Amino acid sequence: MLTADHYSRLGLAGIYDKVLAGERLTLEDGARLFACPDVNAVGALAHHVRTRLTGDKAYYVLNRHVNYTNICVNGCLFCAFQKERAEQAGAFALSADEIVQKISDHGGMPFNEMHIVGGCHPALPLSFFEGVIRRVKGAFPAITVKAFTAVEIAHFAKLEGCTTLEVLTRLKEAGLRMMPGGGAEIFAPQVRERICPRKSDAQEWLRVHGEAHSLGLQTNCTMLFGHIESVEDRLDHLDRLRRQQDISGGFTCCIPLPFLTENSLLKLPVERLGEHTGLDRLKTIALCRLMLDNIPHIKAYWVMLGMKMAQAALYFGADDLDGTIVEEKIGHDAGAQSEQSMTIPGLHEMITRSGFTPVRRDAFYNPVNVNLTGADPAAVNCGADRKGGAA
Repeated sequence: MLTADHYSRLGLAGIYDKVLAGERLTLEDGARLFACPDVNAVGALAHHVRTRLTGDKAYYVLNRHVNYTNICVNGCLFCAFQKERAEQAGAFALSADEIVQKISDHGGMPFNEMHIVGGCHPALPLSFFEGVIRRVKGAFPAITVKAFTAVEIAHFAKLEGCTTLEVLTRLKEAGLRMMPGGGAEIFAPQVRERICPRKSDAQEWLRVHGEAHSLGLQTNCTMLFGHIESVEDRLDHLDRLRRQQDISGGFTCCIPLPFLTENSLLKLPVERLGEHTGLDRLKTIALCRLMLDNIPHIKAYWVMLGMKMAQAALYFGADDLDGTIVEEKIGHDAGAQSEQSMTIPGLHEMITRSGFTPVRRDAFYNPVNVNLTGADPAAVNCGADRKGGAA
């Protein structure tokens, strides 16, 4: 932690005192931190909070991502993953057999979490997804199914002619236990009108997550940043997440997602392009930790940050790296240059070389024992056999 005198010279003495006392920061505090030119000073405050909450632990999970379709009715301008019609080149929609096979292909790998998301397909009924969850749970009863963004839930409700609460209830009865945080993008309506006008608005996204929490389903939350939004939009987004958490209390983790520009139709201002954006990413991750005082974990999603940036983020408030992934399409279609998969030894090396203690977790951040000396060989060799990747 930097000295009080240093924060006083930066004009952040009051914020420094609040952070050390564990007090909630205001939107004005957040704006002053975003404006601070000393990114290390901001990072040190976030690292203090992160250490107070989780010590030197850095979490990861043995998980398997499945993107079941890229056919989507929303047509978001920033999305390089979606196809509007099944006839388009590269469009796909997995069958229930293919989804279940995605886990079976790994020879009994003891995944703790299956992460299922996709586009808003115009014709797949809710019964299809209920059946998929039941089949996954039937074949792999120990796995936690984390599936469907709030946008997908709202889409299912529209197709079924029912409420989102009814959709969530049916999916929970089928075996759903957790929801990912995608689809939040940025809540500011003037930005959503430009980048995702057909998608659920902020009120619907937050309402669906509140309904999930009321049913006992834990969820993640996200913020897509680094496109056409302003700093004020970012702070508004974080404040809305914080207020929803005050009400319903079911957010487990926040994942700040940097916008990847390579394959997007969305044209960005020049200040949002170039290598300098790495500092903005670290500062934004730090602000997530500092502003979201009621959300336990901040994830440095290595798929979209890259491995070295994810390691650095562990010193800027993040305490989780996600996991093995195995196969990821959405971020890589957008231009992610990271590997498709990580091994447990690779994740351990990333974490230990960064100076932290690796903790394998389940979907709910409960520790899971792992023996890297060979007692659980299936858990060690997940996905591509890559070596390390640590900086």
